[in-house]
Amino acid sequence: MKVILLLALTGLLIIATSGMPALGKGYNSHCLCFEFESRVIPQERLRSVEILPRGPHCSSTEIVARLVTGEKICLNPSATWVRRLVRYVIEKEALQRG
Repeated sequence: MKVILLLALTGLLIIATSGMPALGKGYNSHCLCFEFESRVIPQERLRSVEILPRGPHCSSTEIVARLVTGEKICLNPSATWVRRLVRYVIEKEALQRG
């Protein structure tokens, strides 16, 4: 009897989890950044900057810069120049929205 109940619960669990929606594109279940760059990166070497807010995947905000070479690097969010860059990116996005 216990075996049948266990099999039934296992089957229900499999059915319930298989119906769950897939995680969105770009979702990551852990922090991306483990090493941070604090040195100033010249503007002409930056292609884009992505700000990843803290959440269940990571306890801190992450700033990922893509260089013109295609390389991605994590910027130190406590560096003064990075804080200025983040402020600029946020203001620019706000202006583009409206």
